[in-house]
Amino acid sequence: MEIPEKRAGRPRAFNADTVLEAAMLLFWEHGYEATSLAMLRDAMGLTPPQIYNAFTDKETLFRKALERYHQTEVSFALAALNAEVSTREAIALLLTGAATSYTRPDKPGGCLFISGALAASPQAQQVADTLKGYRQRSETAIAARLAKGQADGDLSMQISVPTLARYIRSVMHGMSVQAREGATSLELGQLAELALLAMPENSSGG
Repeated sequence: MEIPEKRAGRPRAFNADTVLEAAMLLFWEHGYEATSLAMLRDAMGLTPPQIYNAFTDKETLFRKALERYHQTEVSFALAALNAEVSTREAIALLLTGAATSYTRPDKPGGCLFISGALAASPQAQQVADTLKGYRQRSETAIAARLAKGQADGDLSMQISVPTLARYIRSVMHGMSVQAREGATSLELGQLAELALLAMPENSSGG
């Protein structure tokens, strides 16, 4: 999609997907508050007026970057939770997928939803709340898959779905932080294997 510059002066068209991808990667690498307008200008190849005309302000741009991240970078999680496999296998796919996704050499480490605003100031509280919402929706999706497992009879009814979902999300949170610190896919995969010990191999529904 080509977006022309709206203000007076020499018109200059740009590809919205390309510049939004650049902004997403920058926010992913540095977080919301540490990403300056100058950094965005250089990464997106746009002037400040173009950025404001197309995206209104930095917070709106960040929210659009989050939407793009959700659309393009979390397919591994959706595929795992929707896979026609046992519940334990689905969670294994989710965690091993995170280990791979969080350590790709061509992308910033970790998960943008986790690292985007971990140390947000009061001025960025709305951004932090938005990120919290994305993380909560992830936990809700995990809980829904676990509840399906109980309904299907392959996950023990003795297991607390909310607690296990929170635990799995916490593991993914820790994997993201470790990926930011340089942990490899292999190392995160080993954490995933340990986390799976919290789930039984199968259940007879008891």
